[in-house]
Amino acid sequence: MPIDNRPFPRFVADASRHGIPHGRFAERLTAAFKDACGQIADLPQGTVIPDSFTWFPERAWSGRVWIPAAGETEAVIEKGGEPETIELYGFVSFIQPEGGDPADFRASADFTDIIAADNPDWTIDISDEVIGTWHGEEGREAAMTLVWGRSLVREAFAVTAELDEVTVDQDPLFGEQSSQADRFTLIAPDALKNYGDDAFLEIRLWTSRGKEVARESLYEIEQPVSPDEE
Repeated sequence: MPIDNRPFPRFVADASRHGIPHGRFAERLTAAFKDACGQIADLPQGTVIPDSFTWFPERAWSGRVWIPAAGETEAVIEKGGEPETIELYGFVSFIQPEGGDPADFRASADFTDIIAADNPDWTIDISDEVIGTWHGEEGREAAMTLVWGRSLVREAFAVTAELDEVTVDQDPLFGEQSSQADRFTLIAPDALKNYGDDAFLEIRLWTSRGKEVARESLYEIEQPVSPDEE
């Protein structure tokens, strides 16, 4: 087998073993995430933090388990304006000792007023957060990134993370019931540096027969403006 000229990490996160959190454990996660939401520095004054959230499948990496979350509420973004729907999003992470109870819970939260309900052209609803750095030889590195979201395409069955056309993680879609399977969590290297041109993640949805049905970059690609449009 020839030497790999680009030995960046692939499939480094543990697969989800429990799927969507539920029961008392979900209640514990909710309490931690609500606290994080209350600490968002620029959260609009008067925002009511919901009592329940949409949870995503867990993934484990670098000694921690990561469980993303999202929930909608209403807020007045501009002073004197009308209430509008915002999404609170983020994650709870913890250490899971072998044979022991979860410990060292940490939560992170933020909000956005750009939501899927206002964007009917979306095929994937994605959030992401850098959770670490991979260091390679000769200054090469990548941002280890937690990516989570929902498929907005009915026939989707699984999701992959692609870095410069190389699959670096994949996950089936999860839900409380098989008919509601639309959620995913990935942990993958992004913003790969010093392997030539920088490379960035793309998220792709697939049917059970291996047909690609949606593709989304984590970055907005600015289209060049022609002189006639300026």
